[in-house]
Amino acid sequence: MDKTYDPTLAEDNIYRMWEKGGYFTPKMPDKKALPAGRRAFSILLPLPNANDPMHMGHAMFVIQDIMIRYHRMLGDPTLWLPGGDHAGIETQFVFEKKLAKSGKSRFDFDRETLYRMIESFVEENKNINRNQMKRLGFSLDWTRYHYSLEPEIISIVLTTFRNMHADGLIYRDERLVNYCTKCGTSFSDLEIKHVEQIDPLYYMKYGPFVLATVRPETKFGDTAVAVHPKDKRYLRWVDKEIEVEGLIGKFTVKVIADSAIDPKFGTGVAKVTPAHDMTDFEIGKRHNLAIKQVIGFDGRLADAAGPYAGLKVKAAREKVATDLQTRGLIDHIDNNYTHTVGICYKCNTVLEPLPIPQWYVKTKPLAKPAIAAVKEGKTKIVPLKRFEKLYFRWLENITDWNISRQIVWGPRIPAWYCLDCNPTIRLTFLDKQGNKINGLYKDLQDRYSFEEIAKGLQNLMAPISATYTLYSRSCKTCRGSHVVQETDTFDTWFLSSQWPVTTLQVDNKKDFSYFYPTSVLDTMWDILFFWVARMMMMGLYKTGEVPFEAVHIHSRVVDAHGQKMSKSRGNVMDPIALVEKFGADALRFALVFGAAPGGDIAISEDKVRGMRNFANKLWNMARFIEMNIQTSQKFNFFENKNFESLQNNEEKQIINDLNKLTAHVTKCLDTYRFSDAAQALYDFAWHRVADVYLEKNKERFKMNEDQSLTVLLHVFHRILKLLHPFMPFITEELWNALPRKYDKPLIISSWPS
Repeated sequence: MDKTYDPTLAEDNIYRMWEKGGYFTPKMPDKKALPAGRRAFSILLPLPNANDPMHMGHAMFVIQDIMIRYHRMLGDPTLWLPGGDHAGIETQFVFEKKLAKSGKSRFDFDRETLYRMIESFVEENKNINRNQMKRLGFSLDWTRYHYSLEPEIISIVLTTFRNMHADGLIYRDERLVNYCTKCGTSFSDLEIKHVEQIDPLYYMKYGPFVLATVRPETKFGDTAVAVHPKDKRYLRWVDKEIEVEGLIGKFTVKVIADSAIDPKFGTGVAKVTPAHDMTDFEIGKRHNLAIKQVIGFDGRLADAAGPYAGLKVKAAREKVATDLQTRGLIDHIDNNYTHTVGICYKCNTVLEPLPIPQWYVKTKPLAKPAIAAVKEGKTKIVPLKRFEKLYFRWLENITDWNISRQIVWGPRIPAWYCLDCNPTIRLTFLDKQGNKINGLYKDLQDRYSFEEIAKGLQNLMAPISATYTLYSRSCKTCRGSHVVQETDTFDTWFLSSQWPVTTLQVDNKKDFSYFYPTSVLDTMWDILFFWVARMMMMGLYKTGEVPFEAVHIHSRVVDAHGQKMSKSRGNVMDPIALVEKFGADALRFALVFGAAPGGDIAISEDKVRGMRNFANKLWNMARFIEMNIQTSQKFNFFENKNFESLQNNEEKQIINDLNKLTAHVTKCLDTYRFSDAAQALYDFAWHRVADVYLEKNKERFKMNEDQSLTVLLHVFHRILKLLHPFMPFITEELWNALPRKYDKPLIISSWPS
């Protein structure tokens, strides 16, 4: 053995040996033929973006690898299924930033061209994180790797959409959505970042009232004034019409009473703008108010705003406020009003609530069985009860899920609109010269052929009355062929919510019957709603069974000061850089060691360096054993030798302690206490064996006592086996360097009992 361990020389060769041996691919004997207590064990890898490099959060996949390696050693047919996500909005956003550097934008290309450009970009970078996961030793079955845009997977997803539509669980409606005018797409409620900010609160004179608003620029879209039904100050005005002086003439609105109004906010009177406020939209539905859109999807005021048309929202707000003051229509201004606004989680643009027809999943019927499955113990959420409570709270208060996204990167929703039946449908497309054309179909059809419109179609804003068909490209009503497909793509989460089913069904139907439901889903609490709950709903809908038997919430990685890692803070650590500096085993062990269940785990170079020192300690122990064996004339070691007849008390004690350690580590792994197992292994190897047992018996070992060396090698072999799920590279290397009875790699050796 070399004097020191160099992970850069060993790790790549060992991983290639594992792959070449096919050790990551499970053998699948008939389940009835499995030994008692053994069963199929499977984990789905939470989908990383196919073209993104790994970050430290991805390195926490080590928890899954620990479970996979442990169950493989137990003798279970074990599958860790890898995959990559096309990550619709994420990927298109990254690509658009790349375009911007060359002075281009998405609007410079037709849909098909832009899609192909993004596709090429993804293909160029598709193997980045796959290779990085190999660097960390993750024993995924790469022969079963799947990508979310594989045709077979998309086909299953489209079938699900059609089935849910037939079952009344998918519908189309025009509602207010959270819309980013920079990214050009809507987001679900879960994708909004809520931030606190200080803005002026304008007290406007509004007919006979004074009312408070942060958004005077939406006054052009007001269709009512509302008060609380129990607010005695204003009861005499309810159901009456009032005349309001505006900036482009006077207008009349009705005073309504609605319990959504907070009588303690401002003066207790609120203007109602159904097209630009979520609460106002619901009030509008209850009172049959008109929806008057005055902010466009480009983030600028529309023609209805008169002289303010074309101004961006912020500029319009300032201009409108100034003009209202000039005309004496502002009572006073509170310049220090603190409130919460929703911003785009990608570009930090303030989101605009805008009315747009979208496709929705009716979630209440799907949530009920997902709640029941956890309450009945079909799926357990571990390690902390509070995560289960979060799961219940979200599903019990769930709203319908907007699955439409106005981007090109992803599979399009399989609905077609008949232009002949819907002449007032609004189209936005690029003509042959690349000019952006916008207008009603009835006004465009004289200038452009249907083929030109269909080819150049960029976006489709169809009124809710538009006729659509899901199953045919010809109109069911008029039998015409002038139909165009919905331009919205699926929300990425709609595809990934079906991942446990689609991936196990695609290539090998036996995989689905053998490994579904999967055993464990390991993830972080922040996607408990985005992904976990949605997989529960969709898995139960599609199969009648839960998609996984347990959900394990692992720790969040923070820096040495307990701060969440982010580029803006400048505290992001590259896991691969740490692997190159200290070795994969050191990083893996550092991520598990000292991690409170479901809490934060602090990572720093010092901590990883400390675990590199632990790896070196193991190496030095192995060298000591090897040197003593080489000088022995009669050493004859047999693995798993019966040590019941030992006479030496210290040897008897170390064997007894070793057996206790084995039972403790096994129990910890069975109950998701990975940090406790790591701590016990570290303490036993370094302190109990190296510091005490080796030092105390060093002379006996040097005297080449056959029994003492046999006991020592047995103890060390057991340490390697127990440590292998945590530190697979160095344990495999040492397993190969020392004498052993069985000529097979450590990765497929049996777990000690």
